[in-house]
Amino acid sequence: MISNFNELFAELKAKGICKRMIAAWGVDSHTIEAASLASDMGFVKVTLVGDADLIGKVCRECSIDMAKFAVVDIKEELKAVAEAVRMVHDGEGDVLMKGLCSTDKFLRAILNKEVGLLPPKGLLSHVGVVESPNYHKLLFITDMAVIPAPDFRQKVKLAGFVTGIARSFGIAMPKIAFIAASEQMLDSMPACIEGAMLAKMCDRGQIKAIGDGPLALDVAIDEESVQIKKLTSPVAGDADCLLFPNIESANVFWKTISKLSDGARQAGFLVGTKVPCILASRADSVDVKLNSIASAVISVK
Repeated sequence: MISNFNELFAELKAKGICKRMIAAWGVDSHTIEAASLASDMGFVKVTLVGDADLIGKVCRECSIDMAKFAVVDIKEELKAVAEAVRMVHDGEGDVLMKGLCSTDKFLRAILNKEVGLLPPKGLLSHVGVVESPNYHKLLFITDMAVIPAPDFRQKVKLAGFVTGIARSFGIAMPKIAFIAASEQMLDSMPACIEGAMLAKMCDRGQIKAIGDGPLALDVAIDEESVQIKKLTSPVAGDADCLLFPNIESANVFWKTISKLSDGARQAGFLVGTKVPCILASRADSVDVKLNSIASAVISVK
């Protein structure tokens, strides 16, 4: 089982895993630096789609050998994004990465019905991976970026997505916590009711995971809270995956970890698509983008 990002890098190297990554409008320093590091580590071969003049300028400023990349020279952002997605659609890449382009342009290209990357009747979602010095292993969370208020059927799919990513990290039977404001069965809170239903689906093998819910966040990830509250659960205090009830709760958790937890490291990418699609923020650090590349690569089917 991979417990942190350094172990992930070592696993990719030990297994000789190397995938083709295409960066859409990959003209900014953070994207190019992260792609360069991933290339040096040997787990990706990188194609940058964008303005070759801008790419060359960044490479010179960052002392990066531009020759390590394949470059598709397209001067316009929108056309570059469309071409990057088309290349992946046509089997020329295993992973797609967002560069300096805006999220709406990136998503529009992915959702294009003719040359996009979402299967018919598919569900687009987002999975985050968190390494925190305050937790004993990686946490896989969803959905902090795409679906505002997932309904029950969508939550079943989200549970499948996030536990599937956890399995790609070597966790044979992930433990998933269905998060609510309380671990009590309160009929006034829809998240409690749905958490219990999702947990029962895990019990019956309809979701391939060990699940429990509803669970408040403290008992999901803190063994001391479990002991104080005298809670008996196969998941509490040791969750691998957290499924949040809505985008607000997941997004706040994600950003709180990034801003208030010293030493935390993160990764995130889109799932439900034909290939993993890295949806890092334009402001994300090189470390976040490198972790995201590695996490996407290990999850390629």
